[in-house]
Amino acid sequence: MTEKTQEYEVIVVGGGAAGLSAALVLGRARRRTLVVDAGEPRNAPAAHMQGYLSRDGMSPARFLAVGREEIARYGVELVRDRAVDVTRAEDFAVRLAGGRTVRARQLVVATGLKDELPPVPGVAERFGRDVVHCPYCHGWEVRDQAFGVLATTAMSVHQALMVSQWSADVTLFLHTVAEAEPTDEDLRRLAAAGVRVVPGEVAGLVVEDDRLTGVRLVDGQVHEREVLFVAPRAVPRTDLLARLGAELSETPFGTYPVVDGRGLTTVPGLWAAGNASGFAEQVVNAASRGYRAGAAINGELLMADLDLAVAAGAADAEAPAVRR
Repeated sequence: MTEKTQEYEVIVVGGGAAGLSAALVLGRARRRTLVVDAGEPRNAPAAHMQGYLSRDGMSPARFLAVGREEIARYGVELVRDRAVDVTRAEDFAVRLAGGRTVRARQLVVATGLKDELPPVPGVAERFGRDVVHCPYCHGWEVRDQAFGVLATTAMSVHQALMVSQWSADVTLFLHTVAEAEPTDEDLRRLAAAGVRVVPGEVAGLVVEDDRLTGVRLVDGQVHEREVLFVAPRAVPRTDLLARLGAELSETPFGTYPVVDGRGLTTVPGLWAAGNASGFAEQVVNAASRGYRAGAAINGELLMADLDLAVAAGAADAEAPAVRR
């Protein structure tokens, strides 16, 4: 071990729910583990997270702080840095932006994804407050208010129908997305759900006293709305996986690695967890996937070491005795 190169049994890249959960399991299994955390959680704009049993309403920042405290109890190291490159020979070598290179027998990529918001003035500034994307994450908190849905994909009609579960006052703004133009069947469903459909490009949001009050079209019309649902474009952070040759699969929600039920990619020893492995991983799901990967990795390391010991024992037994 040198000043610039350190060796671990497992490196976890990503310090969100998936990465910390994997690290917790590995630390409790007495594995020398390092978490590399660039500090860019997907849910950072949200004040609270919902739907996680026993953690409902906790702030994402507090959740991560508690997770870091827990992994530290078991000797897991955490470094605030970014993994900028990775190679593999006998083990994985991860180069960090700070200049260090760290090595490990197994590598977990839990780098999540980035939400790219539509370029409508005001959307990015209000995201996580009264501009939201997930009814399961925010629907209860904004229930019964005047909803708008900004069409961004062909799935926007579905989003408008879904959010009608939380409000009887929903307007779908078709904006500039041709794929979002409702079919006849869509129109019948939208009418049944009480969703109004407004054609025309959205020019921006109307904000008064630091709260959303309306959606303005390019023709000057303003539709009073209190909440706006959008569907950001999900951009998975899969660069490290691609550099190591993991097989990737195109989905309607982005390009994700092919993994088995435990999170193992097509590259031996390389694992993916959380939103790096799929679009629909909420915090509770990501933590579960991290736990599963951590337990599977410990089993892989254990069996590999036992097989080496068995092979070494067989070799010793076959070696000729030394004459004295």
